[in-house]
Amino acid sequence: MMARNKVVQPTKPSAKEPKSRRQTNIERSSYFARREAAKVLRTVLQGDAHRKAVGSIKTLVYSPTIRNKKATFALVCQTLKYLPVIKDVMEVANVLNSKWKRQEELVYIITYDILFGQDASLTGDAEKYLILRKAPLQSALAKILVKKGAKRIEDLMAQYQIYDVKKPRYVRVNTLKLDVETAMFELGKENVVQKDEMIPDLLVLPPGTDLHNHPLVTNGSVFMQGKASSMVAVALGPKPGWEVIDACAAPGNKTVHLAALMKGEGKLVACELNKDRVKRLEHTTKLAGATNVEVLHESFLNLNPEDQLYSKVRAILLDPSCSGSGTVADRLDYLLPSHTSGDDEAADEGRLVKLAAFQKKALIHALSFPAVERVVYSTCSVHQIENEDVIKSVLPLAASYGFQLSTPFPQWARRGLPVVEGSQHLLRTDPVEDKEGFFIALFTRNVTHFSESSQKAQTDTASDSLKHGSVKRHHRPKKFVRPLPFTKFTKWYLHRNSMIHRR
Repeated sequence: MMARNKVVQPTKPSAKEPKSRRQTNIERSSYFARREAAKVLRTVLQGDAHRKAVGSIKTLVYSPTIRNKKATFALVCQTLKYLPVIKDVMEVANVLNSKWKRQEELVYIITYDILFGQDASLTGDAEKYLILRKAPLQSALAKILVKKGAKRIEDLMAQYQIYDVKKPRYVRVNTLKLDVETAMFELGKENVVQKDEMIPDLLVLPPGTDLHNHPLVTNGSVFMQGKASSMVAVALGPKPGWEVIDACAAPGNKTVHLAALMKGEGKLVACELNKDRVKRLEHTTKLAGATNVEVLHESFLNLNPEDQLYSKVRAILLDPSCSGSGTVADRLDYLLPSHTSGDDEAADEGRLVKLAAFQKKALIHALSFPAVERVVYSTCSVHQIENEDVIKSVLPLAASYGFQLSTPFPQWARRGLPVVEGSQHLLRTDPVEDKEGFFIALFTRNVTHFSESSQKAQTDTASDSLKHGSVKRHHRPKKFVRPLPFTKFTKWYLHRNSMIHRR
């Protein structure tokens, strides 16, 4: 009865009622933000524990299912930042019963608010349970400070080696919708904006600039994309009208960048095997207005290089699954338990071997497409096993296909590790100097070898036709504009065109 009376009791005069209603709205918003943050935190911690992340913290928070994105993002990041301290506090205080131990992520969020945040608007059963135990929690924190010899919370955090990593906010202008000058004018109304010196259509804003709710971001006119990530599509350099494959496309930032470089012309096949990531990819391409993108819910490895559908593919971007070790700052991985504990490298050794095996297999597959002239292999990893070692393992085969390593961005100083022939052609970005660690390798087809192979293929085709008594003139390009016998090829061609019209 007393608890019920306390809830009903705060009845104020009418002059105070508008303020009371505003406070109620704040409490309700905070209540839901904590629970959304707890769901994200659970996904993040489970992925980190199993070394199998569903997505970065930003990707999870800024998904369409999260309503209060700004508050949720802040809660997740701050709770992760203080998580080692919070766990120690919970262990010393020993205040949780079995019920709340099953909801530990929500407990972490609320404990952060009680000890380090703002507990003025804490409503809910879990919140009430922990507020009643605020004194033991504070006492436990005080004991930890004494034990660690720290006078302030900041000194304690330094001992856990948790630091904020600052990097510029990079924004890529989607030239399918907007020109660079207009984007600079609009973004410059509230921020200092500069053009990047090396990447076309890339703008640089101060660290910490929050653009998630900016109209240019929400309508797909600009994309928040790091500099190194933006270098990948430019390195491939597809031309308007080309047929291109993005082998591992989701979430789609590089895909729509390719589409913009192609000026929306030609055909860009974007492959993604994971059903949920396909949805994200489709959303990104629609947002960007990339009408020349065909999203394919299929593994790139299942595409047959000999299939006529891919006989004119001239460029392939391969950005396969990797450890993500180079995007610690951008993904906020430095906040994760595996990173702060310092034992992530040893635990990841087996995973790196498996990743490298897949990466090599995918790269070999990309090089096997008969008409391909350019292949870019890129990772957001700093590990040699995923980068130079993969390139070294495929070089003999690549050479037999007529490929050679070329130099993307010759003006860029940082190059590959000198463990492979041609390392001067490979590109690396440094996670300290450049705030992200990327790797880019560009394969280009030897033109002479390519021409000879094409001529040989045409000669073989002509010989086969003559052997079967075919008339040579019937196999010239005019066959696409005059009536044809209903062969298997005709059936495929008509089916392909009908599918294009449907799309």
